[in-house]
Amino acid sequence: MNKTQLVEAIALDANITKIDARKAVDALIRATAQALREGERVTLTGLGTFCVQHKAARVGRNPRTGAAVKIPARNTIKFRPSAELE
Repeated sequence: MNKTQLVEAIALDANITKIDARKAVDALIRATAQALREGERVTLTGLGTFCVQHKAARVGRNPRTGAAVKIPARNTIKFRPSAELE
C-alpha cells in the first residue's frame, strides 16, 4: 500500500474527503518525523512504536576486495510492532 492508497482507505473508512484525509496523513508524517528528529519515541496504540536507535561507528569489509572500510556512527529508526499487529 502506498500513500495514495492509504489516503483513499482513510477517506472511505472515516467518511471524509480525500483532501482532508491527505492533510491528516501529511500531518501525521510531519509530527512523527519531528518527534523522531528530537529523539522522542512515538507509540501508536494498535500499530507499534517508532524509536531512534544509535549505531556506533564500526569497521566493515568491502565484499569485493576484502579491504577494511570505516562505517561512521549514525542514528536509525527502529519499529517494533504491537502485540495486536503480530
